[in-house]
Amino acid sequence: MRDVEVDELPRRALEALRNKGVMPHRELRDGLIFSVDARDFMSTVRDGSADVVFLDPPFNLGKRYGSSPRSGDQLEEEEYLELLSSMVEESVRVLRPGGALYVYHLPAWAIRIGGMLEGVLDFCHWIAVSMKGSYPYGGRLYPAHYALLHYSKGVPRVFRRPKIPPATCRHCGGLVKDYGGYLEYVSSEGLNLSDVWDDLSPVRHRRNKSRPGNELPLPLLRRVVRISGDRGGLLVDPFAGAGTSLVAAREIGMEFIACDREEECCDAMVERLKGVGPVERVGPGDSAGLENDGMGASEEREEVAK
Repeated sequence: MRDVEVDELPRRALEALRNKGVMPHRELRDGLIFSVDARDFMSTVRDGSADVVFLDPPFNLGKRYGSSPRSGDQLEEEEYLELLSSMVEESVRVLRPGGALYVYHLPAWAIRIGGMLEGVLDFCHWIAVSMKGSYPYGGRLYPAHYALLHYSKGVPRVFRRPKIPPATCRHCGGLVKDYGGYLEYVSSEGLNLSDVWDDLSPVRHRRNKSRPGNELPLPLLRRVVRISGDRGGLLVDPFAGAGTSLVAAREIGMEFIACDREEECCDAMVERLKGVGPVERVGPGDSAGLENDGMGASEEREEVAK
């Protein structure tokens, strides 16, 4: 379905497609949304066209996604590894030189994905996204983080280190750490973002979700595009789910090509994007306004509280 006139369709997104007979589910001014299998979707994207690829595949834990049965998320290990390997291979193919690949997964699978990328892309970061709740795991330490892998296809075209607001006490409002002689700078400019993200929740509260399934919080994807994205660039997300990455991309003026096999999720993405517009205008190499998370400290803390 086309939501705009032909002359208003996204240039970068259209240029990134090759004719494979897969038609978009929705066409927007700044992006295209497909409702097909992720592997079929990736086959339609041209070589070297994406500035950022974000992979958040199903974790193979037997969860239900839309109308799909739980068995669709309970593949045999060999079959699931084949899925991950094909998606990683396609992601490398569609990345342009200097582009960034982000993969969000459980550490046990992230380390295998890292092996697939050894010698193929350049490792940048293993970002630990803290879980807000833990659970017993016999014979092991309690798992307390998700892994967000960050790789680059050669020297990164874009890299920024955002600032984040310092953590404060929920009771008194004071800072929870003593920054000594740096307090003035921390209070006025914020903290440099590290590779441990313990200041946000990796899962949105159900009352704020755009769909029944899991949904990543917007602050996480905002950080991804603020580290590696640019206005006019192209983001590719083959497991777009609730469209969080698309919101973050639109906010900084990126175009996108996204996919989810469930049509209801694709429709939810379109609804979620209504009313979302660019909040910063940046061009290649211009980091103005992107050294922070693009939100005030109060909004960040509100998202964490959820």
